[in-house]
Amino acid sequence: MRAIAPLHLRIAGAAILVGVLVGAIGAVRSGSLLIAAGTAIYALAGWSQVRGRRRIIECYFPLAIAGVLFALALALPKGL
Repeated sequence: MRAIAPLHLRIAGAAILVGVLVGAIGAVRSGSLLIAAGTAIYALAGWSQVRGRRRIIECYFPLAIAGVLFALALALPKGL
């Protein structure tokens, strides 16, 4: 896996902000997909910084939240 550069973190932050704005305007599915992608990138960046024994809460929990948000966005009805 390639290293996550600061540029990737900036793009992820922008995706989260755009996702919040798009979701607030009314496109909830698109907004939550952008938020899920951005938080997954942040979680993977934090995962690569942990040395030694990986702790479950710090490594897997943020990825699980991003995955559940992504699945929830796909399961939303089309009208939202």
